[in-house]
Amino acid sequence: MPTSKVTYLGDLRTSSIHLQSGSQIISDAPLDNNGKGEAFSPTDTVANGLASCMFTVMGIKAREMEVDFSGSTAEVTKIMETEPRRISEIHIEFDMNLNTDDKTKTILERTAMTCPVFYSLHPDIKKIIVFNWK
Repeated sequence: MPTSKVTYLGDLRTSSIHLQSGSQIISDAPLDNNGKGEAFSPTDTVANGLASCMFTVMGIKAREMEVDFSGSTAEVTKIMETEPRRISEIHIEFDMNLNTDDKTKTILERTAMTCPVFYSLHPDIKKIIVFNWK
């Protein structure tokens, strides 16, 4: 079964529907690539997907460990190259809303680095990941 359906809306904008849930994502070309920048660009969603995936696998492990880091945030910065136009770096700074011991921190940080998106990204993309703990 397909995962999503993407429709080109014109003017460098797409609408993506997640077929199982009906959730929708709008994307626009960025300002530096002929777009309006009024929504996530396709490459923004890739960088954002990495942070979301890392949080998800950490959440699975945290549930097993009976710890909760709800309210944690991640700031994502995507850096583009021009020749060829591609993502060259993704920087993610996690602010973890959990006061815990070093062992738990290490387990969660290592778990984050095993997320499927991390492994799916081309190895030439630099991934700069920082964890800030309470």
